[in-house]
Amino acid sequence: MSATIKSLTVASAVAAALSGHATTATAQAQEKCFGVSLAGENDCAAGPGTTCAGSSTVDYQGNAWTLVPAGTCATMELPDGRMGETLASLEADGYAGLNRDLPEGTDASNLKSLDM
Repeated sequence: MSATIKSLTVASAVAAALSGHATTATAQAQEKCFGVSLAGENDCAAGPGTTCAGSSTVDYQGNAWTLVPAGTCATMELPDGRMGETLASLEADGYAGLNRDLPEGTDASNLKSLDM
């Protein structure tokens, strides 16, 4: 094996290792933010009306979450004075925020806890 091929192989391995590490660091600096997703753009389920990524049917659906940079959820500017909610704020409010902007006809009586 030539020195050039060995160098390229080592460089590729280092680049792959570094890109994997950067992804992990980015994931650690994010938090779930409820009620900020546009229809069909949520990251995963939070309760009735969502099953997983991309399943929210209305903009800003309260029980749908999106990963956002940590510390930015409550400061995001949304229409009509809406605000995003973190899991901690939902727990403090008794999960009332999950009821926001649900699709018409959704039974919200069971939105008392989050199964994460």
